[in-house]
Amino acid sequence: MTKRILHVVTNVAHYADPSEPTGLWLSELTHAYQVFAGKGWEQRIVSPKGGVSPLEPRSLKWPNIDATAKAWLADDTRMALLSQTARPDQIDPAAFDAIYFTGGHAVMWDFPDDAGLQRITRDIYERGGIVASVCHGYCGLLNTQLSDGTLLVAGRRITGFAWTEEVLAGVAKKVPYNAEQAMKQRGAHYEKALLPFTPKVVVDGRLVTGQNPQSAKVTAENVAALL
Repeated sequence: MTKRILHVVTNVAHYADPSEPTGLWLSELTHAYQVFAGKGWEQRIVSPKGGVSPLEPRSLKWPNIDATAKAWLADDTRMALLSQTARPDQIDPAAFDAIYFTGGHAVMWDFPDDAGLQRITRDIYERGGIVASVCHGYCGLLNTQLSDGTLLVAGRRITGFAWTEEVLAGVAKKVPYNAEQAMKQRGAHYEKALLPFTPKVVVDGRLVTGQNPQSAKVTAENVAALL
């Protein structure tokens, strides 16, 4: 049986100020997509509203862009996947073995309180599937409750984009909240790498999280190993 992976991407195109663009950090999707494609697994992309997932401009420039992202940009079929994403109500969680939340600052707005994504995440996890995120993708796990009413992240080891990295990236004053702090407030045991912008992955049972864009490939590899 082939495995099936559901990638989650954003629909948000800018920070609170419409003149400041953001969106999906492309390599966080492309690295994982490549890992899973190499296994021959089926993959689908969902977003809170469906349709277009805008790209974070900074992710398309040196030194952030890499071979996997360049190849995606040059492939019309792959780019079409980001203009025709599914809506949560079009997704049957029972059809997927893992859900993988991508990042980019945009997800801080549309991931945390999306009931459809929370339903899918809960169903996949409670059926024995894997829940994964990379970078800001962990914002999609902030408010997800299990069937017993407890938060998915409470008491769990987890990582994601660090507040130190927000400051170093020059966007600490633009983001709507401190995601690292928000995770800790929900009872998660947050961990981070000794050095900013270096790969860090935390595996806690069937919860797999990566800290930053540099962690995307190894996060996906850990998901693949569990599957």
